[in-house]
Amino acid sequence: MNAPDPMFLPDVQASHDLRNVAIARVGVRSLTHPVQVATAAGSQPSVASVDMFVALPAPIKGTHMSRFIEVLAGHREPLSTSSIRTLMDAMLARLEAARGEIEVRLPYFIMKSAPVSGVQSLMDYQLTLRAEAAEGGTRVWQTVTVPVTSLCPCSKKISDYGAHNQRAHIVIAVELGAPMTVEEQVRVAESAASSEMWALLKRPDEKYVTERAYDNPKFVEDVVRDVALALNADDRVLAYTVESENFEAIHNHSAYAMVEFDKRVAR
Repeated sequence: MNAPDPMFLPDVQASHDLRNVAIARVGVRSLTHPVQVATAAGSQPSVASVDMFVALPAPIKGTHMSRFIEVLAGHREPLSTSSIRTLMDAMLARLEAARGEIEVRLPYFIMKSAPVSGVQSLMDYQLTLRAEAAEGGTRVWQTVTVPVTSLCPCSKKISDYGAHNQRAHIVIAVELGAPMTVEEQVRVAESAASSEMWALLKRPDEKYVTERAYDNPKFVEDVVRDVALALNADDRVLAYTVESENFEAIHNHSAYAMVEFDKRVAR
């Protein structure tokens, strides 16, 4: 029996579907892929978890899953809010789709110098780039998750000595009208915390961080409000969501606060 000619194999996905049900999102999820990401210091290698989806019209039976991988593998430009738009355009063209979504999640490293000793180390942050394309155009969000230290103002006020503090995460998602580096976005978060964090600290640095947090107590409410004020004052930011979560040291639950704002709606 002769093998079928690969040029004439049936395209089952492109066949007609009679159920008349459109699909809002179809594609690949949690694809692990090596990437280059744009940083203030140049291109940085990383490994990303990638979701890529398109909308599928009711008459079409299925999408071509392999084409998502082809599009991602063919993308050579370092990832940024600008280049993910290019990736989106390529995906929509290759999948012959009018609507789509791409989300890329990856660890992002910043070289930091300890506050007293000056010893350098790489601090890791979580970066997410998300693009959503529809008839009105493509919207892109840049999100960073920033680990920080939080010290409780109430604990400091009522205690004869000491105050409870804990590790916290500040998550800032911004839709931008002009570029903002990840480093700048991280700095907004760290400036709003009781203290920022470093991967490597010597004893003089540890003393500084401990005292810095004690002198700068913050509730989660204080943190999100301070970040909101900074983003409100930045004309590059069109819309934002800011979240703060304290992984409590004296409770088996977290404290949480969130602010979201779209400057275009406010106008």
